[in-house]
This record gives sequence, C-alpha cells and structure tokens, in this order.
Amino acid sequence: MSGVETKAESADVVVVGAGPGGSSVAAYLASAGLDVLLLEKTAFPREKVCGDGLTPRAVRELVALGVPTPESEGWIRNRGLRIVGGGHILELDWPDVTEFPPYGLVRTRSDFDDILARHAVARGARLRERTNVTAPILDDGGRIVGVTAKILDDAGRATGETREFRAPLVVAADGNSSRISLSMGRQKRDDRPMGVAVRTYYTSPRTNDDYLESWLELWSENEAGERILLPGYGWIFGVGDGTSNVGLGILNTSDAFGKVDYKDVMRRWVATMPQEWTYSDETMTQPIRGAALPMGFNRQPHYDRGLLLVGDAGGMVNPFNGEGIAYAMESARLAAEVTARAFSRPDAAGRERVLATYPAVMKDALGGYFTLGRHFAALIGHPEIMRLAVKYGLPRTTLMRLLLKVMANLGEPRGGSAADRAIAALNRLTPSA
Repeated sequence: MSGVETKAESADVVVVGAGPGGSSVAAYLASAGLDVLLLEKTAFPREKVCGDGLTPRAVRELVALGVPTPESEGWIRNRGLRIVGGGHILELDWPDVTEFPPYGLVRTRSDFDDILARHAVARGARLRERTNVTAPILDDGGRIVGVTAKILDDAGRATGETREFRAPLVVAADGNSSRISLSMGRQKRDDRPMGVAVRTYYTSPRTNDDYLESWLELWSENEAGERILLPGYGWIFGVGDGTSNVGLGILNTSDAFGKVDYKDVMRRWVATMPQEWTYSDETMTQPIRGAALPMGFNRQPHYDRGLLLVGDAGGMVNPFNGEGIAYAMESARLAAEVTARAFSRPDAAGRERVLATYPAVMKDALGGYFTLGRHFAALIGHPEIMRLAVKYGLPRTTLMRLLLKVMANLGEPRGGSAADRAIAALNRLTPSA
C-alpha cells in the first residue's frame, strides 16, 4: 500500500479533453442542466498544431454555441479561399447559402481553445486543468463508470496525487491518440485516410488577408537549380497580429507519406517564396510542429459501454480538406442532443437505449460525405491525377466554385441550386461505413 489517498469526484458526465469538441459538448450539456466535469491535462492558454482557419461551417457551430466573434476582440474575418496552383491564382468567395454564415474566421488555437473552455465554465461545467487521465474505471460488466487521473504541477510534472472522476457517461474528446478509447479496445481503422500536418508562424506583411490561401502544388529547387515538385499541399493564413500561419499537409494515400522529413519539405517550399513576404528562419516565431489528422470516422463505434467519442477521438476530420474544428464542434452538438435526451429517461436501461443511437446519428449526419471524402483522398494521392486536376480544373471558375462547396461541405442542404441538390443527394445515397 502506498498510503496515498485517491480523491474522488462525481458528475453526470465526465468529458476527457478540453479541445473544441470537449469544451463544446461540456457547454451544451451544462446548459441542459447536467453536472459536467471537463478534464484537461494541460493548462490554458495552451498551444495546439492547427492552421487556425475556420470555414463558415465552423462559424455556424460558434453561432450555435453562443460564442461571440466580434472583430474588436481579435476574430479575423475572411471572405473565402484563394487557390494557388498550375500557374493560376483563383479567389473564390464562400458560397452564399442560408445554412452557413457568408464568412470564415482566423483565430490562433491558443486563444480559441481557451475561449471555448471558459465558455463551458460560464455555462456551468466544472473545468479541471492539469489533470492527466490515465485509465478507465470499469464496472463488473466492463462498462466505463469513470476515469483515474494524475494531477500535474505548473510544469506539467506528476505531483504524486491521483484522483477518480466517476459518471454514468464518459465522453472521449482527447484527440487523435485518445488514450481512453484505446484502453476501451477501440483501435484506429486502417481503411481510413490519415494525414500529417506541420505548421509554424512567421512575422510578415501578409498578416492581413481577406482570403485563406491554399497551395495545390509545392515547388522547390534542387542543387542544379531545377524545379522539383514536393509532396503535399500547403496553406498561408494571415493571423492579423503581425504573423502568418504557414503549413502543409500530406495524406497517407501518397507514396511519400512517412518517407520524407516534413519539416524539411516546409523549409524548401518556403524558401521559394518572394522575399518581401519575409518567411525565413529569422522571422519564424515558433518551431515547426506537426500533428496527425484522423479522417473519415477512423475510430468506431462512436458509442459503446458508456464511452462516447467526439472530434478527433472518433476520427471526425474531413478527408476532403483536413478540417477538424467544425466537425469536432458539430459532433459535440449532436452528442449533447442525444445525451440530454438520454438523461431525461428515468432509468439506466432507457438512457442506454437513447445513447446507443449516437453512432447512427453521426453516420446520418456525416457518414456519406466522409465516404465520398475517402474516395477523393485516394484519388489525389496519385500525383498524375492531381496534376491533371490542377491543370484542367483550376482555370474553370464555375467548376472550382462547385468544388469549394463540396470540399468545404457548404452546400445548401434544403433546396438551393441544382448543384446543391445534386450534392445533397450524393451524400444521402453514398453508404456510410
């Protein structure tokens, strides 16, 4: 016996991870009158690797959650997407549809996640920072009934104190690695696309931009001065604070996945940019950092034995464009709706029947679209297909506007144009998996 006492807390719901998905579901559930414990292993504000760009789909979720985004408080608005490739530059405004706001936003993750966590607290959730969840607590039937956690000090080191957090429902919002999901036997699916993204910040005059910028080709030069095509796809997002967020991503459908130094690719690509943009090692404000992008529902089931998955923990990153924040918040909203209905039942059996509908709810909302995205990711993993698409597709503005709707999932879900109706029908008819 160690003699160290394990303290315990209880709640209706324990949420593991205070990223966008975790904080959003905590805010919704607390607003519904449930007692929610929100556990975060670090302390806010904290850094996360991200492009910091929010499409109108993500803005819709902020509106639904009740988070104000005034420009006077550092929220940088953008009009659309600028696409660079094949010698062309094309600026596309976000589509004007009733379901989504006509603008996107930029906000660094260190700010963004802090804002959402504080919003959850304001709604009534109990936030426990520096709380590193280590294992599930199971009942005799193998159902999760809580978690154990190590308490960390200000430097992130274990203090030796452990705690138990018990609840009839645990939400895994602990990201791609999702230790709590793995401990419950939910491994990643190998038949789903996976991405890797790296990014950094540079001080630059390009800090203010009306458009998010996407590069479909990354070029560099070899020692002989010849232009060579690098693997992956890049972005430049003006942050509005004197810096640009510059990064690149690559999918595991590419032959180069896992075989290249992504940080080196980043430096070689940036070295070809105009000097007046001031992207260099001297103007870099942070190290180049990387993160995995789990796509297309790569961890399932999304609910079983008392554990419900939201966001990256459930592989809810868009295979078309690598966007994760919108889908983390959307899954949180849907999870909260199911959970609130479940907790309105007077008995555990009734609650369980409602919670068991969550996987079908998620597949109905995004399953068909993510299946289409998996096929798209497989296609663009072939360089020759991507080159043809850039060469013949980018000069056709009407086609690219349609593609923007598809890739950013911004079609009009009810009515709309013939193209909107076709997109909606395709999503409905494509089987979820």
